[in-house]
Amino acid sequence: MLLTILTVVSKWAIPFLLLAIPLYGFFKKVPVYETFVEGAEEGFYTVVKIIPFLVGMMMAISVFRASGAMEYLSRAIMPLAAALGAPPEVLPLALMRPLSGSGVLGMATELMRVYGPDSFIGRVASVMQGTTDTTFFVLTVYFGSVGIKKYRYSIVTGLTADLTGFIAAVYICNLLFR
Repeated sequence: MLLTILTVVSKWAIPFLLLAIPLYGFFKKVPVYETFVEGAEEGFYTVVKIIPFLVGMMMAISVFRASGAMEYLSRAIMPLAAALGAPPEVLPLALMRPLSGSGVLGMATELMRVYGPDSFIGRVASVMQGTTDTTFFVLTVYFGSVGIKKYRYSIVTGLTADLTGFIAAVYICNLLFR
């Protein structure tokens, strides 16, 4: 019964919101269409404003991977990761996660294709996807879009959270699946 209710609610939630929000605005005497167009215009200018930041970040990621620096860094931290119980196959995933969400999603998909989603490696990769974030992407997009230039402590905080998420993912997976 509960599963049926959840299925119906999840199926109709977005169409309901797409109808309810404009109706609410209409009854509150808000010029709904004009407000939508104004917001879309602001969104377009925000996208144009952050494109240089995104291009720079994507280029830096490409250089990091193509130069072999990611492979070198993976090998350098492998003993520490092994002491934590992390499989070496997920280290590139952990290194790239603060940089690129789509790149890491591709890497995680490849790990699951090779080792299987129910393997220890697949589970660690999945938990890492849920416990870490794309720190540099977030800083580039959000801070770049509003013009914040001094975000030194945000980088340290974000990378600390990413490291904590990686350690937690490995710990939880070792606790539950080994």
